[in-house]
Amino acid sequence: MPNYNLENLSALVVDDNIHMRHLVKTILNSLGIRLVATAEDGADALKVMRGFEADFVICDWNMEPIDGVEFTRLVRNSDDSPNIYVPIIMLTGHTEIKRVMLARDAGVNEFLAKPVSATNLYQRIKEILESPRQFVRTATYFGPNRRRRFDPKYNGPERRVALQDKK
Repeated sequence: MPNYNLENLSALVVDDNIHMRHLVKTILNSLGIRLVATAEDGADALKVMRGFEADFVICDWNMEPIDGVEFTRLVRNSDDSPNIYVPIIMLTGHTEIKRVMLARDAGVNEFLAKPVSATNLYQRIKEILESPRQFVRTATYFGPNRRRRFDPKYNGPERRVALQDKK
């Protein structure tokens, strides 16, 4: 299945369910990724990240005491974040559009619905590798650019272009 040799990548899997952590780790191993760390929740993940340089994070939404969205916010905005730029894939069963947008607005790079498959997970990893998004900082947001594509039908103002012209 993979077009890429992923064996030099490292991943952090964050999920409160031990079976899901094991499943995702097994899928990553089958894709060639050998270096996979795990964490039970967002607080544990932040500790793990201090000693483990993950190339990307796969994180569940529902966890206690720190859920996936709050974990993402902390990674992106905390002064003591181990890596504010690490790509984050949100893997969750909660796929309502408002939740997808909330995760996006927290700074998630990719969103993936459970049940997870090797093909779909590989596609999200491939997206991170092939189309890394620039990071944007505004008064209320820091994270990957939320615009995924150029829309030729868009007729609104290009605020970022106007801001760059002023610099």
